[in-house]
Amino acid sequence: MAPDAESFDFIVSGAGSAGACIAARLSESGRHRVLLLEAGPPDSNPWIHIPLGFARTYVDQRVNWKFESEPQPRLGNRRLYAPRGRTLGGTSSINGMIYMRGHPRDYDTWRQRGCEGWDWDSVLPYFRKAEDQQRGEDAFHGVGGPLRVSDQASGSELCDAVINAAQSLGIARNPDFNGATQEGTGYYQTTTGNNRRWSSAKAYLAPARGRANLVIRTGCQATRILFEGNRAVGLEYHSPSGRQQARAGREVIVCGGAYGSPQLLQLSGLGPAQHLQDIGVPVLHDMPAVGANLHDHFGIYLMWRCTRAITMNDLENSWPRKIAAALQYGLFRSGPMAVNGIRAGLLTRSDARLERPDLQINLLEWSTRERSRDRVIPHDFPGFTLGPVHLAPDGRGTVRLASADPLADPAISFGFLSSDYDMRAMVTGVKLARALAQQPALQPFVAEEIFPGPATASDAEWEAFVRQHGVTNHHPVGSCAMGTGSNTVVDPRLRVHGIGGLRVADASIMPAVPAGNTNAPTIMIGEKAAAMILADAG
Repeated sequence: MAPDAESFDFIVSGAGSAGACIAARLSESGRHRVLLLEAGPPDSNPWIHIPLGFARTYVDQRVNWKFESEPQPRLGNRRLYAPRGRTLGGTSSINGMIYMRGHPRDYDTWRQRGCEGWDWDSVLPYFRKAEDQQRGEDAFHGVGGPLRVSDQASGSELCDAVINAAQSLGIARNPDFNGATQEGTGYYQTTTGNNRRWSSAKAYLAPARGRANLVIRTGCQATRILFEGNRAVGLEYHSPSGRQQARAGREVIVCGGAYGSPQLLQLSGLGPAQHLQDIGVPVLHDMPAVGANLHDHFGIYLMWRCTRAITMNDLENSWPRKIAAALQYGLFRSGPMAVNGIRAGLLTRSDARLERPDLQINLLEWSTRERSRDRVIPHDFPGFTLGPVHLAPDGRGTVRLASADPLADPAISFGFLSSDYDMRAMVTGVKLARALAQQPALQPFVAEEIFPGPATASDAEWEAFVRQHGVTNHHPVGSCAMGTGSNTVVDPRLRVHGIGGLRVADASIMPAVPAGNTNAPTIMIGEKAAAMILADAG
């Protein structure tokens, strides 16, 4: 390490959903000097803070890593777009803002896999600690926490129709997907406050920025963990002024997410030995599980032309409507720009014998003629989308180094559709989406099915449709999995096996993906990690 390297007690790499929380909590008492590094810029892009703006940040390279997977053999060798936030707040600054914790049994299963202290009863206090619930405090929800959780700014007749259609299929109305039961249909809550996005940067870093003991550096990408023997003692990072180093007197906490964290560990010599040798990275510790166990929810989109000009397509295709919406939002924080366009949906089971939901269907209040890593273009007519998502995939993939260049993107490979169950669940999901559109409640809004179209009907045709058009649902986890066995990377206190002074704390540590969106669980991980780190620091 350079003799002139700055010294801190803790260094946190990555200011995303977990990292922002951890840096804020570690610096809260004033006792510890904390450095927080973020590769991206400050969260000053105005589209970040407008709920409907995530349609812009979804393809904006200024705040988005815009990763792509390797060609996926089970999906026609297609490369899948894998957006991740690259700004303060990380993906919580560019996501769809849906607040969903997952099913309680998800966390009980973590404990059964050896992750003591991560069962539902143990993690619920951290969900509640983080939360400032608009509806008030109860057994499931907290108030006064940094993270605003709100009801949708407004309802819509299209959302109501989808909810009513689901009820006609026997799916019960659920007023709170994070309450007594997860299964059902209804409106989602969002991580918003005053109809503005409430990212982890807004929740945790904005109140902490004035602390003298917290140093936040943007445009600084961690490139290597520095070691003395088998103990992490600092970080090397690329900054606007060149290569820099910083020393950590207590711990380095890696919070780069499911793609970034295994990449940094591998660049630092922690990973599958043969792979590191092939790439040209010196091996510090042979850890085959680093970058293994990657998995994600798998999704697909079915689209309909709408009979009424009430969709986001109609807003995007009309300058007068866009001007009116901008004025309404600017003056009153209301109107189309105050919502995320994914206001309602359902969770259900692909097989009645399952004990908990494994399917989610989201209503997207738009339809697109092009959707890629470069652009999202709506149809020039009213349209809406139903998006089935498989919440419990068997498939597992990897994150590997594409080269020894620390600034190169990682090589990402998903294991989607690797089992018969994975495919059966997706076929059930697409059939259920079509059945929703055929219900009397939704029929008045349906002019025609435009994608895939009514010609797709047999199971074989549905399977081909899934392989040709299925996508990641942008909830990657598991690539630095927590546990006690040889196929894990961190222990239940998130310490990297065999290495001192180093933890990983983000979605990569999840041994299995929860049923639902992953931002809230990742913030919970940040809260619990910070509490453990402070307890261990004494």
